[in-house]
Amino acid sequence: MPYRTLEARRLTPAIGAEIVGVDLGSALSNAEVSELHDALMEHQVLFFRDQLLSVDQHKAFGRLFGELLIHPAARPEVDGHPEIRVVHADEKTTVATGEVWHSDMSCEPEPPMGSILYLHQTPPVGGDTAFANMYLAYETLSEPIRRLIDGLSALHTSVHVYAHAAYERSDKRFPEAVHPIVRTHPVTQRRCLFVNRGFTRHIVGLKRHESDALLEMLLRHAESPEFQCRFRWDRHAVAFWDNRCAQHRATFDYHPHVRHGHRVTIRGDKPF
Repeated sequence: MPYRTLEARRLTPAIGAEIVGVDLGSALSNAEVSELHDALMEHQVLFFRDQLLSVDQHKAFGRLFGELLIHPAARPEVDGHPEIRVVHADEKTTVATGEVWHSDMSCEPEPPMGSILYLHQTPPVGGDTAFANMYLAYETLSEPIRRLIDGLSALHTSVHVYAHAAYERSDKRFPEAVHPIVRTHPVTQRRCLFVNRGFTRHIVGLKRHESDALLEMLLRHAESPEFQCRFRWDRHAVAFWDNRCAQHRATFDYHPHVRHGHRVTIRGDKPF
């Protein structure tokens, strides 16, 4: 799709585009915001390099696309800005969060619409983030499997994730929710697979061994390399992903170097 106010350079045939010609810290025009939204719908995840964002500018950019959420388990680490989730790893980090494929906070009754991560400091090499297209994950399943999972739902839980020491909020919540395995994107109306290794624990109505086998098959399929792109971060780069139709996974391969940034998360709606 051609754009008037920006250039979108596709990363892979499956997912992802690097956006050129947009300063996210400036007052974006209605046309720029509209085209960024259109590009997100087309590519599922957008990448921006060489951005200089204050905390307020980061939040203001996120709010162009919806209300910002406060994480249910992570304690606020930036005074006066509870919506900012600090993403940090250094020489003391032994297990980093986000190392398995997941859709952010899919355990919520209304999972996020999207997330925007801005890295302030990156390791000299490593620390990439991979993203996967869940439209393709659904569309490339065989017809008998699509018929099998259409109409099924799965339980998404958070206790096994948020009990980790990295989540230190004193009043932390442990949300859980049941969502359709195949959801319809509220904007594109395309169907996509909505299960992930991070939060999805059981397919409702199936026996344990049935659920385990079917869920593992779906997860392995969703994680297929041909659905993915991988982003090599630079300092002051930004990634903005659509949480409804994409999964992602952080790569913790850079110990003992520092990887530090801020993330905001945008409210979504109940999957259908």
